[in-house]
Amino acid sequence: MKIGLGLYRHMLTRDYYDFALQAGCTHVVVHLVDYFNQGPSNPRNNQPTGSKYEPWGVAGNPEQLWTATELKALRTGIEDAGLTLAAIENLDPAHWHDILLDGPQRPQQIEKVKTIIRRLGEAGIPVLGYNFSLAGVCGRVAAPQGRGHAITVGMDGPAEDVPIPNGMIWNMIYDRNAPPGELPSISHEELWRRLQRFLEEVIPVAEQSGVRLAAHPDDPPMPTMRQQPRLVYQPHMYQRLIDVAPSRSNALELCVGTLAEMTEGNIYDAVDQYSKQGKIAYIHLRNVVGKVPHYRETFVDEGDVDMLRILTILHRNHFEGAIIPDHTPQMTCSAPWHAGMAHTLGFMLAAKAALESSQKYSAELTTASHGDQ
Repeated sequence: MKIGLGLYRHMLTRDYYDFALQAGCTHVVVHLVDYFNQGPSNPRNNQPTGSKYEPWGVAGNPEQLWTATELKALRTGIEDAGLTLAAIENLDPAHWHDILLDGPQRPQQIEKVKTIIRRLGEAGIPVLGYNFSLAGVCGRVAAPQGRGHAITVGMDGPAEDVPIPNGMIWNMIYDRNAPPGELPSISHEELWRRLQRFLEEVIPVAEQSGVRLAAHPDDPPMPTMRQQPRLVYQPHMYQRLIDVAPSRSNALELCVGTLAEMTEGNIYDAVDQYSKQGKIAYIHLRNVVGKVPHYRETFVDEGDVDMLRILTILHRNHFEGAIIPDHTPQMTCSAPWHAGMAHTLGFMLAAKAALESSQKYSAELTTASHGDQ
């Protein structure tokens, strides 16, 4: 397993790359979508949260796709800093809103996504994470409820009261001139139909380009949010996503915290199941207390999940991908984000070292035992 760090668009600088290297990372996962664009309730010194029903921000330029030149330059800058670019995480809603909505621009946007995948392959970037969701990551609140009154994020009840307005998808505004009104509700099966159609069209391009598409589970994992269905809100639903388009390029962006928030299943069994299949492209590591719709994120060394057990399962199943801190509570200091990430990365490095050391000593003892016979 590789230790990595997730960086938002405004963090794609040498200072942040150096911080990742200093904290012991070898890999980074990059967000090119600017979730914070014109989002007054979404400060850049933390993960994007917005508020319970307010959007994160405004989506990007629908006509401006990431170019192969831009992606190659990004990879080169990261490699020059001594790191490896493991993945790009998430598509801009401006580029695929009508794929999610099954709207009139869907054919053109399918071609845009195919173009993005080809350019990732040309740039040598192996993974594209995505979240096939209408409501997106919403319904959460931030409060000083962590250990030592750290600012942390959680959920304080269902988020059904306010439907998604026209012009908004995936918790971002893609059309500020949309007519008044709200998005009509659809069924779970309709959402699965849209996902299957999407994968059937883009997976062949991903295969040809040497790119894996990695699906994030619904966060928070509620059956519905803002009166719209969710795809993967229980651990077993990941298997349906895998089976709907069998391919190495149809993979998972497994989020430990999100799976732990789910109301059914066993987090350890789920990690074992999907890592054994080799279907995990990369992992978000986050600890939580509680289940939806009432939970809060915690520091990695507390919470309901035994993180050493999770990492032991991954080590046993020979997971070779990147593991990144998903997000962490903010620590009380002049650099809350950096401190929270450094705390989690230190835990991860120590656990990885312990697992590798144990394996080494076990092998040495076995060899010595055979030599004495």
